[in-house]
Amino acid sequence: MQTISRPRRRVVIGKDDSKLTAHAGLALVAELDRIMGVTATIDNHVRPIKSRNRGLGAGELMVSAAEMMLAGGDFMCDLDNQRRDVAGKELRAVQAIPSSPTFIALTKQFGDETFAGIESANGKLIRRWFNRLDADRREALTTARPTIDLDPTDVEVYGRQKEGFAYNYAGQLAGRPHPAVWAEAGAVLAADLGSGRNDPRPQAPDLIKRSVSALPAGLLRPIVRADSGFFDAKVARASLDNQCDFAIVAKRSKATWRAARNVLDDAWFQADGMEAEVAWCDYVPTGWPPDTRCVVRRVLIDADDISADSRSRRRRTIDPKQLALVLGGEADHAYAYSFILTNLDWDCIELESWFRMRALVEERIKDTKLGMALRHLPSGYEATNRAWMWATIFATNISVWLQSLARIDDKGRAHAKRLRRELLNIPARVLHRGRYVVLRFAPMLRNGQFLSAWNALRALPSASG
Repeated sequence: MQTISRPRRRVVIGKDDSKLTAHAGLALVAELDRIMGVTATIDNHVRPIKSRNRGLGAGELMVSAAEMMLAGGDFMCDLDNQRRDVAGKELRAVQAIPSSPTFIALTKQFGDETFAGIESANGKLIRRWFNRLDADRREALTTARPTIDLDPTDVEVYGRQKEGFAYNYAGQLAGRPHPAVWAEAGAVLAADLGSGRNDPRPQAPDLIKRSVSALPAGLLRPIVRADSGFFDAKVARASLDNQCDFAIVAKRSKATWRAARNVLDDAWFQADGMEAEVAWCDYVPTGWPPDTRCVVRRVLIDADDISADSRSRRRRTIDPKQLALVLGGEADHAYAYSFILTNLDWDCIELESWFRMRALVEERIKDTKLGMALRHLPSGYEATNRAWMWATIFATNISVWLQSLARIDDKGRAHAKRLRRELLNIPARVLHRGRYVVLRFAPMLRNGQFLSAWNALRALPSASG
């Protein structure tokens, strides 16, 4: 049977349609702003940054930059790109999108008092979000002890004349955001911005205090969880002073190796969900709180998997005596060790398994960097970069608040890329019918998550009551 091939229709470019927008899903962010009062709350906690009644306030600057990042922008010039979206402007929480020069000119005037107000507003919004959650979600957060994760991250920058940056241990010119994350909620409670040379330990006590104050009332006793960058008795004592317990990774030393060697063979237990063994050891550094104790984990490593390069990171986790035996051909395996100092009275298996959940928070911070543009600190002004960091934090928290209040995260919270694909960066035609703004989507989006999220958010009362 002969098939008839029909010629392909010719594609032509027609007139532009100013009623089309590629970011119709940002209407959800505007709904969240109505429910939570994000913009107004920031403005209420920050002294006016302008003398005239016209122009943008701190809340509008933060939320407009957060909306830009939620839609996929990762440089300040993306503010200018989104200003050209005529149809989409009226769907946003902040319709008067600032230009990039305006954003720089205003934020470089921000001082410590301004950023303290922004952080205070963030804490109030977290507490307001908690109270708006449905009963089941609120109960889940109330019955679990809140974990405050301290996890600084380095952001490489370019330009030696940029303010507030320094070279880190890897030789990169970098800034170092210090977010404190409520692990169970996925929200950032407080944050500082330092240079790549900044030691996070001296500012940790104040960061812990501010993080605890941002938590909602009625929660159980918090736990501060941190890596070896916060290995300091002052951090442990600051946790106790702020009515928290602590679990902090200890740096490996001669004392830790000696304690690990003293653990009896029958004192090791199989770790939960990991090919490793855990035990209590007698290592407690001088000056730490009296009830401090140490759990040690060891992971078997075959000799063939141990690098001959002395700079190998894994080699630093192996007891030097075991490493010498392996390198000398006298042993066919060794163990990689980790040490956790804590005042918790949990079973060592439970404690080590819980501590491993830090990986989820590290993934969350990674999404803030790759998904919400914290991988850049783009300005030459230190204050503008602090504002940029806080814009990424609000973008991250808005993502959490939106998905939970819309009840679309039952199977897991969407990372930034999926959130944009399924909810925010969806095209629509924007029409006007009397007092209403009408959105027309493609039929394939009719049964998508947008309508479900929209209906859930629309049913919630506004922040003004």
